[in-house]
Amino acid sequence: MSASPAVLIRLVASAFTVAEKAGAIVRKVLHSGELGIVEKTGANDLQTLADRLAQQSICASLSRSFPKITIIGEEDLPPEEIKEDLIESGHSEEILQKTCPAEYRDLKEEELVVWVDPLDGTKEYTEGLLDNVTVLIGIAYEGRAIAGVIHQPFYNYQLGAGASLGRTMWGIPGLGAFGFQLQEVPGDRRIVTTTRSHSNKQVTDCVDAMEPHEVIRVGGAGNKIIQLVEGKASAYVFASPGCKKWDTCAPEALLHAVGGKLTDMHGNAYCYNANVKHMNSAGVLATLRNHEYYVSRVPQSVLQALKSH
Repeated sequence: MSASPAVLIRLVASAFTVAEKAGAIVRKVLHSGELGIVEKTGANDLQTLADRLAQQSICASLSRSFPKITIIGEEDLPPEEIKEDLIESGHSEEILQKTCPAEYRDLKEEELVVWVDPLDGTKEYTEGLLDNVTVLIGIAYEGRAIAGVIHQPFYNYQLGAGASLGRTMWGIPGLGAFGFQLQEVPGDRRIVTTTRSHSNKQVTDCVDAMEPHEVIRVGGAGNKIIQLVEGKASAYVFASPGCKKWDTCAPEALLHAVGGKLTDMHGNAYCYNANVKHMNSAGVLATLRNHEYYVSRVPQSVLQALKSH
């Protein structure tokens, strides 16, 4: 009789199905046409009914199965009774069959912090740019992102009626990344992906300093990391505060699982302990390869403006 799967593997297996459930909620709200949009801090910082329901579903589902984990979600929601139909108790059998990397095998529930962005790319969601939208569930241990699940609720939506929507990718450094085909931008091309709706002179100056052959502007941190691992972009450059820990935890784990890197603009790692400040105040720089090149190109003015934490 083989030993039962490690806590981390069980948590990722649950997060996989929980993210898919959240994706179904996000699709259903859009289909209903009643998005229930509220502004949080302004027109570029929105919350919809989909954000609220998806977070309730993710947090309630995971805490029911793993009562001792710490869960930090983007949306500040009042405590309330969660409807049973929001609860997802299933798990991915395929993930349960995987072998947990030795360094994570004995982790306990109470040592894990889960960072949740129930709907990354809310602004794009409200504008119909549906391929920008992701559900992000990241898992951290001792401040490091060690597992990530990224679900795209509207993957394939351009194919029209009848298309099978949605896909889920996940990764654990030391085990690998699954649910997509890893591709790289050809080595001699530098394609930079950056923000669509939170730009300023500092952001564009920093992008220009990378001497890119091409610049892509899209929404969602999760979406930009997908571009890196699918060969659409070579670096994600965002020289500004604005991203939060729930935006980067899952993507960082997925990226690390395929040998990539996510840091602040100084090249320093972010910490994902339960008590850290939520803002990634020194910007985000993520690459699949050649991280040092991009760090070396960040202008001095940017480094001074974005003090490392």
